[in-house]
Amino acid sequence: VVHLVALAGVAADQDVAGAVAAALGTGDEAGIAAALGPGPVLLVLDNCEQVVGGVADLVHALVAARPDLRVLTTSRTPLGISAESVYLLPELDRAAAVELFTQRARAARPDVDLPAAAVAGLCARLDGLPLALELAAARVRVLAVPEIAARLADRFALLRGGPRDAPQRHRTLQAVVDWSWNLLDPPGRAALRALSVFPGGFTAEAAAQLLDGSDALGVLTVLEDLVDQSLLRLADTPSGGRFRMLETVREFGAAERAKAAEDEAVTARFLGWAREFGLAHHDGPFGPAAVPEWRLVRAEQDNLVHALRLALAAGDGPTTAATAAVLAGLWTTEGNYVRLLALAESTGGPVSRLRPGPGLLEPVRTLTALSTVNTLLAAGGGLGTGTGALRLLAVLRRLPPAAPDSPVRAIATVMAAVPEVFGPTPGGPDETDEGPDGGPLAALCAAPEPLLAGVAEAVAAYRWESAQRLERATAAARRTLAAVEALPVPWLRVLALARLGELHLQGERGAEALPLLRAAMAELDRLGDWNDMLGLRWGMVIGSLQAGDPDGAEHWLELAVRHRPAEAVDLLTPELGARAELALARGDVPGGLALWRRSVELLAGLAAESSADRSWALELVAVCVAAHARHGELDRVAALAAGLPRRLAELLGRPAALVEGPLAGTLLLALGLVALDGGTRDGDPERTRRGVRLVVLAERFRCLQVVVPEGVVLRRVQHLQQGGGRVAP
Repeated sequence: VVHLVALAGVAADQDVAGAVAAALGTGDEAGIAAALGPGPVLLVLDNCEQVVGGVADLVHALVAARPDLRVLTTSRTPLGISAESVYLLPELDRAAAVELFTQRARAARPDVDLPAAAVAGLCARLDGLPLALELAAARVRVLAVPEIAARLADRFALLRGGPRDAPQRHRTLQAVVDWSWNLLDPPGRAALRALSVFPGGFTAEAAAQLLDGSDALGVLTVLEDLVDQSLLRLADTPSGGRFRMLETVREFGAAERAKAAEDEAVTARFLGWAREFGLAHHDGPFGPAAVPEWRLVRAEQDNLVHALRLALAAGDGPTTAATAAVLAGLWTTEGNYVRLLALAESTGGPVSRLRPGPGLLEPVRTLTALSTVNTLLAAGGGLGTGTGALRLLAVLRRLPPAAPDSPVRAIATVMAAVPEVFGPTPGGPDETDEGPDGGPLAALCAAPEPLLAGVAEAVAAYRWESAQRLERATAAARRTLAAVEALPVPWLRVLALARLGELHLQGERGAEALPLLRAAMAELDRLGDWNDMLGLRWGMVIGSLQAGDPDGAEHWLELAVRHRPAEAVDLLTPELGARAELALARGDVPGGLALWRRSVELLAGLAAESSADRSWALELVAVCVAAHARHGELDRVAALAAGLPRRLAELLGRPAALVEGPLAGTLLLALGLVALDGGTRDGDPERTRRGVRLVVLAERFRCLQVVVPEGVVLRRVQHLQQGGGRVAP
């Protein structure tokens, strides 16, 4: 037998028993147990949170009197009695949320357009809350789904007007949260206002810093109250317990904080927390407890980014430096050069005006050293150098020197000692065998401290690479790997393995690159979920193609697409390019070339929408032209090929320090293959010779061999020459 009693309309604890008795058809509260009837009974008490004390007393008495009775209560707050087992209702998962929104939207407007990506994004922003989804779905009567998503900045104004037959508390999202807010005592409300400043959840220790004047026991009591009211949820994570607040609740708390005029005070305490966190953990991912420190920093990433924005806006230099230092450490472990370059640009000015005292000296050293070395690596990859990095380099060189007894300090020592870190690299016949700059860097490579020498070799590898001395770059990278192998810092091993694998790919030695990339991925697998900003899986695709294993390349391509980082929005085109090369490797020339053309079309659209430098789009055009020239199908890309000489002239017309060598090399290679193809078809030996010269020149510009394998190109050149000459080495 099942009995259902709705208690939403009961406002006082002393009225609970009377409401239950009335629902069971008995006017005698003492007769409730008998009124339930004989045999096994289930009593459902719905909406108990506002009268949880009265419900707890009644249930305790009933289950003691009736051993065959089970009671199910729905409530935002547990009853807190010993016989209780609590089941926390989760938010809807993505699939269920999308299904619910779709059903309710079509019920509101049958012909509504529901783009899958827009619906999924909207459901994610609504935290999977069923009522929020239903209220949003009702809005499709007057708004398209993207318009609903755009207006979620004020979700409480937007999500209102539920069905007339719904309870009043379910007709607006505001009323839903108000229902829980009104059940909180003043300390609970103050805590919700303050803790809503954390966008990425928080620990109990962080909460204590925000709840000014509260002792440890008082903080736990307040947190327990918020958890009991379902306004917080505790999750066990690798870095410890973290409290999470739904975005809907967080926005409510922020609005209440503004009403209470507490924004300034809460922001100051939040920045104090971020500053102390940065001072304590700025170099943690590179220290003896690298893995737990990294997990701790990673868990706080969203909070630290928010704090950095607030510190920059407030002109708070110490907090900017400390927070940016810990973020630089995290993003270095991920190889996230895009975010690192943006970090250097935003912090270079404020940090250059600082005069750090003893407590801030090491965080500033961490920030400047990591920003400088990562800018060097990013510049080598064609991402450029901004003024922020130059300012941070100047700050680094002003700092008092420190012993190179840790990875960060070793990096700082090398970056401070090497002249013209971001300048042109000497090259040509005057190079010595000691190092590309033949000076301080060569001396550091020979340093007796293995860590210092290993870091110097890593920098030397990039200098040798820029000087088109790939074998020397590879040897230097191999020495770097040997230097970091024994350190308890997994990221350094991963970065060293990935770097050595990359150089092997550039030399078209895919078979040698594959075990290195596998070892890097195995290291990351031991650490759990990882974000492939280093492109290890893409490297496996290229290496497998170079090793003549198209099936292996396809396997890694599927994994690379499935696990692509969220930040890498433009990876659609490398995917198509990889599929194009895969098709060509299997002999499907028409299919492969069609994929290259489609890749260029898609990337042209992305480039048109972006205000950033578009060299990556030009590179892809050149590769597409080269692929068509390799297979005698230039007519299909004649317009693209015709524009390349002008683009190359524009590129080479820049100041020497700004010329992107690999990009120039790729353009030269494409033009060389165009000339070779035309010379062969027209029987024009002079045009063929011109093509050969351009291909050789492309090699001197360090053409991106990972995109167009050099061996394929040179074999094509030798074939076209038909024995009538030799390609210079």
